Parts: sequence; structure tokens; C-alpha cells
Amino acid sequence: MMKLSEVIEAIDGQALCCKDLLDKEVKFGFSSDLMSDVLTLRDDDILLITGLANIQSIRTAELSDINAIVLVRNKAANQAMIDMATDSDIMIITTKYSMFKTSGLLFDKGLSPIY
Repeated sequence: MMKLSEVIEAIDGQALCCKDLLDKEVKFGFSSDLMSDVLTLRDDDILLITGLANIQSIRTAELSDINAIVLVRNKAANQAMIDMATDSDIMIITTKYSMFKTSGLLFDKGLSPIY
């Protein structure tokens, strides 16, 4: 398990909203740009790692009870995404790293794969 504050530190990230969740723990990481794949997940405490920087990633996280999303490759969240994430209590984190490197850094720090 990792606290979201530890996730941010491990990937040189920045939280864009919901900083009150910094102490929340995540157990699993899942990397995907296909939100249909995310909707198949049935575990709790998941960190979504994606390059899909649009409102659909927030809606998918909300439907899947995911409380944190990492946007990779310097993807920026627009204000509509930030507002929806804030309303849904979903932290958005950005990082400059690729999806592969981000996943590897978090795996190395102890974040488990979903499968």
C-alpha cells in the first residue's frame, strides 16, 4: 500500500485537486487509456494511471470507485475535469513521466498490479 503523498513523491508528481486525500492509501495500480478496461475492475484502493486527459477518465473513475488518477506524459487537466474530480473526491495527479516509467517507479515502491 502507498499513501497518495508517497505516489506523488515517487513520480515527481503534482496534485491538482483534493489534497485532503494525501493520506489515502492505494493498494493497486492499473495503467490504461481504455476506459472500458477500467470499468471491468472489481477491487478497491486502485490508482488509475492514464494518458487520457478528458472528462471521460473522471467519469470512469467515479463509476469504478477510484479516488486517484495519475495523468502521464505532462497531460494537463482542464478546469471541467478538475471541478468534476473535486466534486467526486477524486485526486488528479500529473507527472512528466511516460505511462511505462510511472508504472515501473510505483511498482518498485511497492504498489501492486491489479493482475
